[in-house]
Amino acid sequence: MKTTEILIAGFGGQGILFSGKFLAYKGLLEGIQVSWLPSYGPEMRGGTANCNVILSDTPVGSPIITAPGVLIAMNGPSLQKYVDAVVPGGQIYVDSSLIDAKVSRDDVEVFYIPATQIAKEQGLSTLANMIIVGHLLENHPELSFEGTAEVVEKLVPPKKAALKDLNMKALELGKNYNK
Repeated sequence: MKTTEILIAGFGGQGILFSGKFLAYKGLLEGIQVSWLPSYGPEMRGGTANCNVILSDTPVGSPIITAPGVLIAMNGPSLQKYVDAVVPGGQIYVDSSLIDAKVSRDDVEVFYIPATQIAKEQGLSTLANMIIVGHLLENHPELSFEGTAEVVEKLVPPKKAALKDLNMKALELGKNYNK
């Protein structure tokens, strides 16, 4: 694996930080170098939130990402703010349920996933983030879906055990989404 820099952005309450924590923990379990840097406004729920995740074979020098190889945009303002920062050849994952805009760049690979809509239809209203993460794991050349159950098992606390199956269902929906 080379270094993969992932920027996840959206509103507070969309699971932005959990998504980043999930990817970072997955990297730890795979024995690679990781950095997880969450950032959110003082408003928390409803305010801005983003998370920098770096996965690498070599030690991570700085947790700050200025030119991500992957952008997960969970709302319109986040897509608008970060779309031009993605490196040429990078990937952009868009929650097309919440974002009508299309990416005009032709030097990046773009995935439009109606994650919020899928989550609501499947009774997973708070797990649109994990649907997109599942799609990322399936479609990024340096990442894999393998080991996700172990990560969910470790990250979801015992008092929320019912969420383990729901998170796995959301990840599987994202993995299998094709359009």
